[in-house]
Amino acid sequence: MGYGLIDSDGVRDFHIANGSIKVVGESLPVKLGFILEAITEVIEEWQPTEVAIESVFVSKNAMSALKLGQARGAAICAAVQRGLTVAEYAPKAIKQAAVGYGSADKKQMQEMIRLLLSLQELPKPDAADGLAVAICHAHTSGLASQLRGSASSVSSGKRRAKRWVSIP
Repeated sequence: MGYGLIDSDGVRDFHIANGSIKVVGESLPVKLGFILEAITEVIEEWQPTEVAIESVFVSKNAMSALKLGQARGAAICAAVQRGLTVAEYAPKAIKQAAVGYGSADKKQMQEMIRLLLSLQELPKPDAADGLAVAICHAHTSGLASQLRGSASSVSSGKRRAKRWVSIP
């Protein structure tokens, strides 16, 4: 499970942190507890203002989708327990926002995230996914705010930076 944190002023995105969480545990409940604790630690360390997560998709294996849904639930609970709002985005929407192509592969995602955030090295695939979700959320929520005519995101003519943590 990867995560990514960015600051965004609505036009430019700035890398803050990214990483991968290697889930440990013998049973599913222990693994879900581990995810809850790990995401809680990320939230406490970086103090994001919003959280975004990739929605569940079913590819070939329904059992995998079910487990993914449970893992997402643990991550969502970590955010909600900290009073954070959680936005969800479809995988194709995330790829479209980050790469401009809804069927981009992992390598394309990694390279585009590296370019967009001016990273020296390619982020690991899970971390690149987390950063892509953050970019998608920053641009989608910023656009929605503009369309609503929200004054809360504008201060002295400049957009304020917001921080997102995103979990694919």
